[in-house]
Amino acid sequence: MNALGIILAIIAIILLFTGGFVQTLNFLLWVGIVLLVIAAIVFLMRFISGRRV
Repeated sequence: MNALGIILAIIAIILLFTGGFVQTLNFLLWVGIVLLVIAAIVFLMRFISGRRV
């Protein structure tokens, strides 16, 4: 997984926890979910294509 994917995954996890603990910042939960999905798609695309950069 490239550096961008790792950074997106870390940010997504942080935002998921923040959104879960603070109900008034509920939009962070959705941002975290979207970023986590994007990171997963990037990882899967690189894994399926077999490119190692």
